[in-house]
Amino acid sequence: MKKILLSLCLSALGICAMAQDNTPLQGKSFGTGVTSGNLIPAAKMESTMGDEKTVDMKITGQVVEVCQKKGCWMTLKMPSGEAMRVTFKDYAFFMPMDIVGKKVALDGLAKKQIISAETLRHYAEDAHKPAAEVAKIIAPKKELAFEAKGVTILE
Repeated sequence: MKKILLSLCLSALGICAMAQDNTPLQGKSFGTGVTSGNLIPAAKMESTMGDEKTVDMKITGQVVEVCQKKGCWMTLKMPSGEAMRVTFKDYAFFMPMDIVGKKVALDGLAKKQIISAETLRHYAEDAHKPAAEVAKIIAPKKELAFEAKGVTILE
């Protein structure tokens, strides 16, 4: 009887320890939205990933740029000075084009990837960069990226 009670107590403790706060974050949400708990700053994303190429996680960051054609991507401020590109899973939703400077929370897949020169040129065209600047893009680039299944604008 003591063993059964001890097992039940340990199981209950384990369940409580593993429980996460799944309260939706306050703010305007897109896609699946974002729940509170386990949010890390975008600046710590790469170190949290370690040697993994892709990791499911939730991050927060400040918006630097949004696609001005239809809001199909955005970039977040990173400590390196380079912005990190965020795309949206299956293009299921788009972001408002006027959220530059706002803080957002993202839930999705962090990635270490190589972006082709063709895709980089496409992104530059979407951002209305001058043709001369777009033409200078001739090589692929290693970068951190994020595919969001949910976004919440916090500010």
